[in-house]
Amino acid sequence: MVEDLREERVINVTWHGRGGQGAVTAAMILAEAAYLDGYQGVTAAPFFGVERRGAPITATTRFSRKPIRTLSPTAQADVVVVLDERLLQAVDVLGGLKPDGLLILNSSSGPEKFCTDLEIAVATSDANSIATEVGLVVAGTVLINTSLLGAFSKASCLVQMESLEKAIGENFSKQAAKSNIQGARLTYEATRINRSWQLS
Repeated sequence: MVEDLREERVINVTWHGRGGQGAVTAAMILAEAAYLDGYQGVTAAPFFGVERRGAPITATTRFSRKPIRTLSPTAQADVVVVLDERLLQAVDVLGGLKPDGLLILNSSSGPEKFCTDLEIAVATSDANSIATEVGLVVAGTVLINTSLLGAFSKASCLVQMESLEKAIGENFSKQAAKSNIQGARLTYEATRINRSWQLS
């Protein structure tokens, strides 16, 4: 019965980033990867505030083993991914996360730094350093969005890396895909989590 309920679950992922960091692209690639992974219902949508480079933006990904029939915004997410840890001081990230959810942060610090009194799991990975290492830098901007997809796969266990790599390959040229996939793989390996997490 529990498994049947999980099959019906819509998994909600919220991405927090700044304009130009690629949160919307990451949300779309995750939706594509979820579909490749066997989820029948997938959606991705951006939510813009002040539309300028560097301003906080939000994007969402939803996926389910069954077709998704509700497209209204969700109040709380199962997983929240933060592309810039400084957003924790600017945006109420935890307010949009379920009490037993998973918080994934682009940070060089360990997850214990961000543990709260809530029963959430926290995962961190230094996507900035990894993306720089593999050459994901354009006009001085480090592109960490696809690298964090690796952290999502490692910490959540909801979408396989193989599916993410295929989705990345379908969204970039051959050479660009190679660097983005390498960044995702290295971030996957480097992701640290304070405790194991499972979708409830």
